Amino acid sequence: MIYKVYYQENALEVPVRENTKSLYVEGESEREVRSLLKDRKYNIELIQLLEGNHLEYEQASPNFKVEEL
Repeated sequence: MIYKVYYQENALEVPVRENTKSLYVEGESEREVRSLLKDRKYNIELIQLLEGNHLEYEQASPNFKVEEL
């Protein structure tokens, strides 16, 4: 399954919407994705499962690239 992760790079700063970034991660569950990203010290705002039409829409984006963790 592919998840889209919305995050702030610095976990110590107050989250600001304009600084929110996203990445795509493949994993079996949201818990596994959080575990894979724990070393990066991100402030994770949301982990969203992508499937069906939503996944197809994201894959059509030129920025779609699944992170290798």
